[in-house]
Amino acid sequence: MGRRYFHLHLVSDSTGETLIAASRAVSAQYQDVSSIEHIYPLIRSRAQLDRAINDIDAAPGIVLFTLVDKDLSIRLEEACRESGSPCLSVLHPILDLFASYLGRTASTPRPGAQHVLNADYFKRIDALNFTMMHDDGQVGEGLEQADVLLLGVSRTSKTPTSIYLANRGIKTANIPLVPHVPLSPAVFALQNPLVVGLLASPERIVQIRQNRLLSLKAEPETPYVDRVSVAEEIAQSRRLFAQNGWPTIDVTRRSIEETAAAIIDLHKVHRMKFIAQA
Repeated sequence: MGRRYFHLHLVSDSTGETLIAASRAVSAQYQDVSSIEHIYPLIRSRAQLDRAINDIDAAPGIVLFTLVDKDLSIRLEEACRESGSPCLSVLHPILDLFASYLGRTASTPRPGAQHVLNADYFKRIDALNFTMMHDDGQVGEGLEQADVLLLGVSRTSKTPTSIYLANRGIKTANIPLVPHVPLSPAVFALQNPLVVGLLASPERIVQIRQNRLLSLKAEPETPYVDRVSVAEEIAQSRRLFAQNGWPTIDVTRRSIEETAAAIIDLHKVHRMKFIAQA
């Protein structure tokens, strides 16, 4: 039986990130079905909405929307009923729950209110700038200002994990463990950052490195992808982490998001201990 496809229309008065994340989390549960995404961001007028409705009429499917303007929501729901496209407001059930618990409805609707330029926004930008400067051990100074320092052999997802954490407002530096190249003594003297060691199975590391060499059209026969050499690299990194009492995470079967979630939990505990000792 072949893979099935359906049209998925995501209508938002903001960037659409909420709808994209929610719909993809659900779509991932259906391995034999794929969605054809139609994304309509920044829908804040009747004219903009009508253009989206024309597309929905031409390719009926599931419609998810986040529109805080009640008139636009009603218009979209009516159009979906006419075209036979099931639709759902992703925000309304949550708003209703908040209103029930808090005893009052939300204040004046504000499209994209989660993206206001507040202190949290600038904290994330600052964290991202720091992380890009301290990626792959590029800048050795300023590591004490990091919230998290990731260590690991090549291809243990240090950079993407660092960027994900930075987008959560966590200043993250990462340093690769290179055979026969000792870590800077400054790393062992760090007080503020949580130091986390990333590990993976030799098979997984070899596979990723081989793909990397293929993409670069580099020589495939090197110690970089030798199973025995890679296993020794990982063993040495494991010993280093154990000797210094640094927590470790095996990323072999973890997504970037899962690895980051585990690090965030470790960081919370680390900060509580750090504050208690201060």
